[in-house]
Amino acid sequence: MGTWLFLVTEILFFGGLFCAFFIYRSWYLDAFVEGHKHLDKVMGAVNTMVLILSSLTMALAVRASQLSKKQQAFHFLLATFVLAAVFLVIKYLEYSHKVHDGLLPGKYFTGQGFQHAEASIFFALYFVMTGIHGLHVVVGMGLILWLLIRNQKGHFSSRYHAPVENVGLYWHLVDMIWIYLFPLLYLVG
Repeated sequence: MGTWLFLVTEILFFGGLFCAFFIYRSWYLDAFVEGHKHLDKVMGAVNTMVLILSSLTMALAVRASQLSKKQQAFHFLLATFVLAAVFLVIKYLEYSHKVHDGLLPGKYFTGQGFQHAEASIFFALYFVMTGIHGLHVVVGMGLILWLLIRNQKGHFSSRYHAPVENVGLYWHLVDMIWIYLFPLLYLVG
């Protein structure tokens, strides 16, 4: 029950960010359309596929734990961890490109060729939303690492696998949030 309550608070938190995005987008539509054109859709799409695959490996890890298949659970948890790291590496490359182009929020926005000064608001929301999501990915990686250690110690079996299920629920929420962030930021002009 506690995990579900926590997940509801996370949904409410990101819901507030999405509302802020929609409000600012309605106020500065042209600036947001212009800003979104500077995002790398290919990197965003690859990251989407990476997270969808990580959701699958996490679900398979949960199932392996339920069936007391310790080695299978280990491999699926490790695959999920590696895919999360791949997501963060791609996000780092994307952020580096934005920093290089001066597409930072607020007074640090030095992007060239923009017709709308409010494009910096788009990038502020972009960095806040994807940054907080990235922080959730890092927390998820820590939890998965914790599961990997406990799994190797034989703590999970068909009789007890609640921690794996709970972390799996958290991980699916992290993936689902990205499923909403990707089209909102990268595809909707």
